[in-house]
Amino acid sequence: MKNILDEKPGGDMSGRQLASVQFVDDSDIKDKTVLDIGCGYGWSVLNFLQRNVKKIVGIEVTEEDLGTIRKNIKSDQLELRAASGTCLPFEANSFDTIVSWEVIEHIRRGDEKMMLAEAARVLKPGGVFYLSTPHSTFFTNSLDPAWWLVGHRHYSRALMETFGQDAGFEVEAVNIKGGWWSLISILNMYVSKWVLRRRPVFEKFFLEKDLADYGKDNGFANLFMKFRKPK
Repeated sequence: MKNILDEKPGGDMSGRQLASVQFVDDSDIKDKTVLDIGCGYGWSVLNFLQRNVKKIVGIEVTEEDLGTIRKNIKSDQLELRAASGTCLPFEANSFDTIVSWEVIEHIRRGDEKMMLAEAARVLKPGGVFYLSTPHSTFFTNSLDPAWWLVGHRHYSRALMETFGQDAGFEVEAVNIKGGWWSLISILNMYVSKWVLRRRPVFEKFFLEKDLADYGKDNGFANLFMKFRKPK
């Protein structure tokens, strides 16, 4: 993940990031071995270290993508590897928990089932797999510039459940979070980051609105899934 604004992992999260880590039960983190597929700058890694994870392995596609997290997070419980989510370099039954936030829509189209099958392979029996992805609705699709310009994919709950069940998972929990302010915040992020090469315009205002949006139960912007591998 190219870090053009030199962003760093931090403890103060809001919006989608906060909703992601709050979706994960403490019992699936404390004293567990966790894999973070697409660990990015390390915001969820840092959160899980604070929640007493036994060991966490973070992967990104290239060593360059791991540069920010290597620079900013030092822990004996953290291991970083360059690897693909569709070809995990780990033995079967290696992890108690896997998380993958906003990754599945970026892998090669058609490889979604492969990614979930790999997650199922490296999970221990009874282990859990958490993921999030943009939710497919008329408004989330229409207001996402990347959906129009580069084919950025969004997924329905039914399709994601099918992917999980085909991989042998049981669907344990589903959350759909984020609303209108979340979509506007994404637009602001795209324009500010990729066009203006700066932090989001009126960042504090949008962070507060985004946080309130994700605090509601009747969202539609982002899909959060929890799968369990049967024992």
